[in-house]
Amino acid sequence: MALTREQMAQRVARELRDGYYVNLGIGIPTLVANYVPEGMQVLLQSENGLLGMGPFPTEAELDADMINAGKQTVTALPGAAIFDSADSFAMIRGGHVDLTVLGAFEVDVQGNIASWMIPGKLVKGMGGAMDLVAGAENIIVVMTHASKDGESKLLERCSLPLTGAGCIRTVLTDLAWLEIDNGAFILRERAPGVSVEEIVAKTAGKLIVPDQVPEMQF
Repeated sequence: MALTREQMAQRVARELRDGYYVNLGIGIPTLVANYVPEGMQVLLQSENGLLGMGPFPTEAELDADMINAGKQTVTALPGAAIFDSADSFAMIRGGHVDLTVLGAFEVDVQGNIASWMIPGKLVKGMGGAMDLVAGAENIIVVMTHASKDGESKLLERCSLPLTGAGCIRTVLTDLAWLEIDNGAFILRERAPGVSVEEIVAKTAGKLIVPDQVPEMQF
């Protein structure tokens, strides 16, 4: 079975390290805030100007003025800092974010990412994604393996306008954990109950399958 949104967030959370500054994009990546390992100090940065973002609030904690870049209400941890978006983007562009987690419409075998526009659809623009993929060394893309029409989103070459070129090395889909290297996707882990054959069938770009591909554990 494919991973749920919560399981995808849990898997990404395993990549967090003590002391990391982390930017979480809108959608599934925001859920990672709920799965930071206990006792680990991770500072979550929101591009609208919050450093030290906490989990989503309970009804009792809800504050309509405290939002992330996706307009969702959030909490702030003790010691959090609030500043303007110019300072936030200076932090991003200056390479001071250790890990960026964001969604995408397409990723290809060259590490290109398309995440901001579908032709014919009304969109607000790319937001801060172009800055994030240019300013971070460590990026994890989180997305479904295929579109609602069943078309692969892991391609030989992106068909949509690029957000960044040659910048992606790690992709988590609802079916698999993959690395990108030397013009190919490398299958490292598969979702529980998902076969290698299904992943191969739903991957349009070149895919390398090692002899052993373990299931993710939750």
